Amino acid sequence: MTPYEALYGRRCRYLVGSVEVGEAAVIGPNSVLYAMEKVLLIRDRLMKTQSRQKSYADVRRRKLEFHVDDWVAYELELPTKLEAVHPIFHTSLLKKEVGGPASIVPLESVSMKNSISTEDVPVKILDRQVRRLRNKEFTSVNVLWGSQSVERVIWEAEAAMKANYPYLFPSDSTQA
Repeated sequence: MTPYEALYGRRCRYLVGSVEVGEAAVIGPNSVLYAMEKVLLIRDRLMKTQSRQKSYADVRRRKLEFHVDDWVAYELELPTKLEAVHPIFHTSLLKKEVGGPASIVPLESVSMKNSISTEDVPVKILDRQVRRLRNKEFTSVNVLWGSQSVERVIWEAEAAMKANYPYLFPSDSTQA
């Protein structure tokens, strides 16, 4: 019994021909040529795939040079107002910034809590929809949320929004 057969409980099958272990077979020139063509085809496809993957990876890869005693992390000098933020980060977290002076947020406008979180505030209701199931109706509202310079739009349950932010719903008579 071969080690493969002992391990997997079946005989080993070869890619070229149907030769069993221990028996010899005459392989003609056509089958050898066929097998060589298949190997070349597989090798060619693997090279194309590898080249394609390398071209995708090279677009995102940046050339970084480090010397002896260089550190691969940066430490920021933050003002005392932002002392709750961890000042050290790894270079892999860096992303290319394409912007100008308009993308700089003044430090005075950033308000931090001890939990290092900011508060989103609903700005206005953009849309309203009613989803019907078999015997229930769920009303959702599309809310524009604003947090400093970031804005996002999310569907929220209308009942929860009315309970937490009643000033967004000035009169319910227009909604009915």
